[in-house]
Amino acid sequence: MAVGLSLIFGVMRVVNFAHGDMMVWGMYLALVLSERARLDPYVSFVVCAAVLFLLGALVQRTLVDRILDAPHEMQILLMLGVALVLENLALMVFGPDPQRVSSSLSAATIWIGPLFVDVARLTTFALAIVLTLAVYLFLFRTRLGRMIRAAADNTYGALVIGTDVRRVYLMAFGIGAACVGAAGALVSGFLPFQPAAGLSASVTSFNIVIIGGMGSLIGAFVGGLLVSVAESLGAVFLSPSLKELVSFSLLVVILLFRPAGLFGRRAT
Repeated sequence: MAVGLSLIFGVMRVVNFAHGDMMVWGMYLALVLSERARLDPYVSFVVCAAVLFLLGALVQRTLVDRILDAPHEMQILLMLGVALVLENLALMVFGPDPQRVSSSLSAATIWIGPLFVDVARLTTFALAIVLTLAVYLFLFRTRLGRMIRAAADNTYGALVIGTDVRRVYLMAFGIGAACVGAAGALVSGFLPFQPAAGLSASVTSFNIVIIGGMGSLIGAFVGGLLVSVAESLGAVFLSPSLKELVSFSLLVVILLFRPAGLFGRRAT
């Protein structure tokens, strides 16, 4: 989830406030595929990623592309509007009741002495590592990936050497949306969700990306690990209702010493 958000911001400098609602749609797509096609979410996440890629490309080409040079206030209002549209469409189609996708791994556990590990969460964690590595290799080992990095570092220079920047932006936004679509499907088996869950997902993803450094894929991954561990420890030693207090306290502490995030670069 955070890798997709970081990619979109790193390339286009657009803060995608609809990111969490796109994740919710990935969850609902996994639910539909589970009920209609009997696909496990650990299989259907590929389909969800593809559908969200198309949705992201559509949003970028029809809306975001028109306001790239506009003030940030207009970009924020546009993406908030997209978030509200996605949330209310989900509410109209699926209703307000919480849902959860059934999976063959939901009840599976691995015992390690007195401890047990949730197989569904372990599988999701492993796939998150694989997908993050795949995005990283794509950006550093493919021609299109190098074009995306070039446009992110110096848009004018990329235009001078003949890069189709509009196509690069389309692909970057689409890949970011595909990441969050896959994330939604992968967590839908053990996290209940409803249309209003998009705001919470967006807040969590922004927390992670700011801690890691806006625009840094490695930072998004490390930030995700830090926030996850911090919230888990907070739930164990304090209270489950206070786990977000721990993660946001971590955010404040890191920004005091690293205002640009752990892997972010200061603006010059």
